Amino acid sequence: MKVKSQGQTPTTALKITRYEELDRYVRAFVDGLLGLLVIVSGPGLQKSQTVRRAAGQGVRFLDGKLSAFDLYREIWRHRDALLVIDDVDELFADRQAVRLLKGLCQTDPVKTVAWHSGARALDEEGIPREFDTTSRVLIIANRWRTLDANVAALEDRAHIAVFEPSPLEVHARTAAWFWDQEVFDFIAENLDRIQSPSMRDYSRAWESKVGGLNWRADLVNRWLADLPERRRLVAQLKADPSFATENARAAAFEEQCGGSRATYFNHAKKLRNTKRRRRVLTPRFMLQNAPPGANAEAPRRRNLARPA
Repeated sequence: MKVKSQGQTPTTALKITRYEELDRYVRAFVDGLLGLLVIVSGPGLQKSQTVRRAAGQGVRFLDGKLSAFDLYREIWRHRDALLVIDDVDELFADRQAVRLLKGLCQTDPVKTVAWHSGARALDEEGIPREFDTTSRVLIIANRWRTLDANVAALEDRAHIAVFEPSPLEVHARTAAWFWDQEVFDFIAENLDRIQSPSMRDYSRAWESKVGGLNWRADLVNRWLADLPERRRLVAQLKADPSFATENARAAAFEEQCGGSRATYFNHAKKLRNTKRRRRVLTPRFMLQNAPPGANAEAPRRRNLARPA
């Protein structure tokens, strides 16, 4: 089998962009229709929570930073359960771990997993050197790397979904659980600036807000990290409500980076033009979720966010 270059997305992968598609893949796995499912996407998109919600108590999450030996022990301890391996980058660099996964991910209903090197710890724990299991595996990865033929063999057995939701898709999903309307609406107004959407932006901004920090400027700085430093500063100043006028922002720009007023307004114009070209039409959702630590008796109307 020809091994693809490191970091290349497998040609067998299917790109999906909607959470309802992701839900269908996970449900098919939980229902026993898929033997090996691989979900590849960026961080902060609720992949693990989607699996937990679908599988309930019938799933065991394994840390992808386990050694091959520890992975073998975990497979034994949770044999016949659904196994989810979260973050496989380090595992894939371990040839023994990949060989274990190759055996575990065979298409047969019953798979044989073996560890034949001398490990006294297995005898002490009563773990056999070889055993059968019906476990099926779901792998969650922020990226996929085909390092060798063993990893390529896993690909050949897998249903691979590359999940790339739009900022609007992530925003709509976040409405199902988020609680702060001000933070939520600010992000909605700036979806056009977001290159790599993450639900962590919402909770992180709320924490900054509670802490009295400039959460708007922090969000803008993250979204525009690839822009020139001075233009990013202009965007942060425009997101800061403590400035009453553009002249005040221009003065702060001069003070902070030594640029002129003309330079400030030139960057501001470029930001407006970019925003105009990439404008995202976003329905306004009215959140109806309680914040963390709210009174347990207060109504927590989860999943009831609706467009205004």
